Amino acid sequence: MASLRCFLRSGKNAVSAVLRREFHRTSPAAVQVTVRDALNQAMDEELERDERVFLLGEEVAQYDGAYKISRGLWKKYGDKRIIDTPITEMGFAGIAVGAAMAGLRPICEFMTFNFSMQAIDQVINSAAKTYYMSAGLQPVPIVFRGPNGASAGVAAQHSQCFAAWYSHCPGLKVVSPWSAEDAKGLLKSAIRDDNPVVFLENELMYGVPFEMSEEAQSKDFIIPIGKAKIERQGNHVTLVSHSRMVSLCLDAAAVLAKEGIECEVINMRTIRPLDAEAIETSIMKTNHLITVEGGWPQFGVGAEILGRIMEGPAFNYLDAPAVRVTGVDIPMPYAKILEDNSIPQIKDIIFSVKKTLNV
Repeated sequence: MASLRCFLRSGKNAVSAVLRREFHRTSPAAVQVTVRDALNQAMDEELERDERVFLLGEEVAQYDGAYKISRGLWKKYGDKRIIDTPITEMGFAGIAVGAAMAGLRPICEFMTFNFSMQAIDQVINSAAKTYYMSAGLQPVPIVFRGPNGASAGVAAQHSQCFAAWYSHCPGLKVVSPWSAEDAKGLLKSAIRDDNPVVFLENELMYGVPFEMSEEAQSKDFIIPIGKAKIERQGNHVTLVSHSRMVSLCLDAAAVLAKEGIECEVINMRTIRPLDAEAIETSIMKTNHLITVEGGWPQFGVGAEILGRIMEGPAFNYLDAPAVRVTGVDIPMPYAKILEDNSIPQIKDIIFSVKKTLNV
């Protein structure tokens, strides 16, 4: 009996080994990667690729970053390239801008973009305007990155979306990724860019896993800045969004599809420069437009998109007024039920779609 059990066990092990070999023999498939790990990969690969790249910010080194985005980088690259700073955004942002002017390629991490208000003079006056003011003689290749927009339960001073704030300023590029592939490909492009780039992440997206294609796993993978992506094809209405709101648009589109309404969901990926052509092309197919963002309505990203459409060739294709779904025009409340009612929800998108389509 014992010998029979050994025979059966060895046979089972042999089958398992064959199955494992067959599994690994197949072509590399998409893997699950969180946005956090995608950002970490991007920085790691660019630090390895270019010795001029370095990271500085609060707790980015020995603590591995407040959100663990820089996990392992200090141990790998040391104090000279992964630099902990004091809690002084104006100071370390200024150091980073000066380093960029001197020929390095800094990544300046803000623990949250709400704190970038302490350093906004360096971002706007020092980084964004210098290339123009020097008649093209002095580039400022720098990335300002960190979490942006509403998180959860952090109230008015820590919940603002800065997409419209920074995209208002000439001289900056403003990027707002959604998926893990977005995060990796766009951050690598931002680090390699010779212009200052504001890279707006979202804290609630850091732990979200996405399938990452074989192509995106390559160290050579980049996504061009300024190109939107159609995340879902549709022919009834165009939903345009960025960052975490793309998830809500896709969820709303899935619900509406059960009712026969097909939404085309556009992930902007870049706020400035804006890929107006992708939006116009979609409107010419769907004849309806809704923008979705977590920021405030007045002078927001959606307002800019609607203005562009009004002035462009796609306006004549609209069968109904374009609509904005935005955060409520108040400082963010702390209470959860009020917070939930201050930022767009799936039901708000569904309501706007049905109202626009008159169904």
